[in-house]
Parts: sequence; structure tokens; C-alpha cells
Amino acid sequence: MSLFGMYLTDSMGITDVEGVKVGHSTNLEAATGCTVILCEDGAVGGVDVRGPSPGTRETDLLRPTYNVNVVHAILLSGGSAFGLDAASGVMRYLEERDIGYQAGDVKVPIVPAAILYDLRMITNKVRPGPEDGYAACESASREPVEEGSVGAGTGATVGKVMGYDRGVKGGIGTSSIHLGDGLVVGAITAVNAIGGVYEHRTGALVAGPRNPDSGLMLDSLELMTSPNFKRPQVVPGTNTTIGVVATNARLTKEQANKLASSSHDGLAMAVRPAHLMGDGDVIFGLATGKHEPEVELNRILAAAAVCVSDAIVRAIRMATGLGGIPCIGELAKHD
Repeated sequence: MSLFGMYLTDSMGITDVEGVKVGHSTNLEAATGCTVILCEDGAVGGVDVRGPSPGTRETDLLRPTYNVNVVHAILLSGGSAFGLDAASGVMRYLEERDIGYQAGDVKVPIVPAAILYDLRMITNKVRPGPEDGYAACESASREPVEEGSVGAGTGATVGKVMGYDRGVKGGIGTSSIHLGDGLVVGAITAVNAIGGVYEHRTGALVAGPRNPDSGLMLDSLELMTSPNFKRPQVVPGTNTTIGVVATNARLTKEQANKLASSSHDGLAMAVRPAHLMGDGDVIFGLATGKHEPEVELNRILAAAAVCVSDAIVRAIRMATGLGGIPCIGELAKHD
């Protein structure tokens, strides 16, 4: 078995990070859902928004110069900007358990969120709401995370540089790396990108737009850099890769923001091209502080990039076809 094959079977994903739980709410009939990453003991948070068309909540609060350092959950949701409503359900779940930032006599749960656009797959009338956010919290655990066409990845698609109808099914994936002495880095990503997806170790194409004649997948980078490329109509804000990178290391808020920033290297390793004008790419960084010894930040940053890249590839490999969009398992290899 290859090293990569061993890694895929042995890694439990972001829930390997002590202090992190993950839960999904999935609506297959409407091809939408949401995913919550719970940090009930609190985690130092950061964020980096690279996509020009993001949909987010509470991201300003995570910047180094702002007052609150600790977050209690991150929400990843479908439903475009409507899906941000699901964060209210996450807040209610945490408030009922007396978890939050002490603001006078009230504890206010800090729940940043990011969304992706899945309103085209089956219906634009059903979006995750507060009840879905609450349900995702109820299902959250430290068990291995369900991947593929679930949660925030339910209605996700990728490889859309030739248009939505020639895309391939996206999804949600997770991965982790154990760096020794109990230090862990993990990532979870919901992948709904315009670009294609590649395996960074080999450069092999994992998913790309479909050739309408042969059904084979095409290379997004080759297409877009060809002098004969004809740009399809891509609606801004309808694509994105969103995710969370977490570590059990003890980091400052500035370091958590650097963690989020460096994680975009992993996004660009797997999604090519990334951060296009129609993408809303957002990655959050979390540090639970459960690992007490001082660590070398560079190792964590390197592991974060690898984890994000692997999580993106897993999201595609674990996805199932839905709403007329096939998964890669239903397609032939690329041209």
C-alpha cells in the first residue's frame, strides 16, 4: 500500500484534534446542508478570506486587533447567504449549555460562519436555517467524520470553468497529521470550486469539467490558459471552498490567523486555479491549546497546507452523484 493510501485509511480527520467535535445536518432532497465544528471549551480563532465573493459572519472579530480571542464553534453551510441563518441554531445550542463569551450578565456564544452556493442543484427555495444548525450540533461528536455529499458539501460541485452543467460533484472532506509527542493538525473542507481538483503529491487530475462528447474529465488549467478558451458565463459568488484548520497546540490569536493564511497554500495545491473572481474561499484557523509544550509554528503551518489539500481531495473522492451532477466514480479518466 502506498503512503498516501495508508494515510487515507488511518486518518480520522479533524476530530483527531482534542477539543474539536464535528456534526452535520443533511437534506438530500433539497441538496443542501450545514456542518458545525464545535469547540465547547473554547479555541483561539483566526481567519483568512481569499475569495473575492465570500459570504461570512463574525470574521472581523477574529482579526488580531479585535477584542474577542476565543470562539466556540465554526459553521460551514450551504444555502448561499441565506445559510448564515443556521448559525443562530448553533448559538442557541451553546447558550442552552451556558457556553459563550461573558458579556456582562450574559454569555454570548461566538460562532463565525462561511457559506457556499448550492441553490442551483435541485432547488433555490430550501436553505439551512437555525433548526439545521441546532441539529448539526446535536449530532456532533469526536467520532470519524462522515465525508462526501453530506453537511455543507451536500450540494457542492467542482470543475466548472466550462459552466455548471459540465461540472463534477463536490463534497466535504477531512484529514489530519500527527506530528509526534501528541501534537496534531487537522482540516475539514467543503469544496464547491470553479477550478479542478488535483492530487498534490503526484499532480494527477482528480476532478475537472466534463467533455460533452466523450464524458472524460478535462484539465481546468490547460483549458483556461489555452488561446482557444471561450469563457462561459460564471455568476460571481456561486462557487467557493470553505474550511477549518485546527491544532491542539497553544497559539496566540496572531498565530491562529497565520495558520488560516498558510492553509490557503493547501487550497491552491489542490484546487487549480483557486481564488477566482467567482470563488468565495475562506479558511478559519483554530487552536484548542490542549497540547501544552511549546511547538515550532513552521511545522504546524506545513502540516496545515498538507491537511487542507488532502481534505479537498477526500471531499471529491467520497462524494456521490446528486441532482444530475455525477461524481468522479461515475466518470472515465481524463482526456
